[in-house]
Amino acid sequence: MSSDIADKTSIVASETFKGKLRAADEAPPAIIVLVGPPGYVGKQWLLTKTDLTIGRSVESDVYISDGSLSRSHAKFVVIGSEVSILDLGSTNKTIVNSVPLPPLTARRLVNNDQVKTGNIIFKFLERGSLEAISNQHVFDKAQKDALTSAYSKGALLEKGPEAVKRAEVLTEPMSVVTFDIDHFKKVNDTYGHPGGDYVLKELGQIMQSKLVRSNDYFARYGGEEFVLILQSTPIRTAMEVAERIRQTIQSHVFTFEGKTIPVTISIGVSERSPTDTWDQVYNKADKALYQSKQNGRNKVTAAA
Repeated sequence: MSSDIADKTSIVASETFKGKLRAADEAPPAIIVLVGPPGYVGKQWLLTKTDLTIGRSVESDVYISDGSLSRSHAKFVVIGSEVSILDLGSTNKTIVNSVPLPPLTARRLVNNDQVKTGNIIFKFLERGSLEAISNQHVFDKAQKDALTSAYSKGALLEKGPEAVKRAEVLTEPMSVVTFDIDHFKKVNDTYGHPGGDYVLKELGQIMQSKLVRSNDYFARYGGEEFVLILQSTPIRTAMEVAERIRQTIQSHVFTFEGKTIPVTISIGVSERSPTDTWDQVYNKADKALYQSKQNGRNKVTAAA
């Protein structure tokens, strides 16, 4: 390697590292799950509120679906740069570095402290931790589809039951939108797989920049099929959201290597009934999607 190339590589690496340090300086304190149920290990919460409750209640700030946790198990208290934890009279105790806490007695945390609540073990990271930035990047990468940046199918299959439980406990509506790209095989046959990948990536970008609301959960189910979970949303509103998605995709100009690719989608929409499991509410939306395809594609259909 020439000295010029080596110098440039050194500068790029240095700037990248400085960028990470700047991001770390701004990072709030955080907790990371070290031991817990599948799908939770590596998950991180930023401690940005004055107090955050840990528990198995879906209303908890740090919600983990595990029977060893009490509904409201413990609470983080943030005052300035200091973070403390107190047990809320839990059944299975809150333990910091192997020392059980008396109920309602605050214990100040320092960097790398381990907090055990039931069978869940967290690591505490103080404000300005570079590890918090790196961990979030790794966790997000594992949860996201590399091509579209939507959540992966695996992440969706963990989120779906959680969303259903939340809707059930809070007695609020929940809807599911499923859609896929019409004649996607023809896109691949005509423009090659790079053209198909371009369409998928562009669609993911459009969805996340223009159409996915802050409380929605957008995932790629596989191939050209996508799923959107709409919390606190009745089917009438979900149909309006779905129609807006259909129109936006149809009117967007997909241009690959100087050629315009016509893209439309077929959509199915369902609303969770009081007895629906995740599989049931998803399958209702998927059957409605199939009806949209049967009826000519580029349509929105509500589940019967």
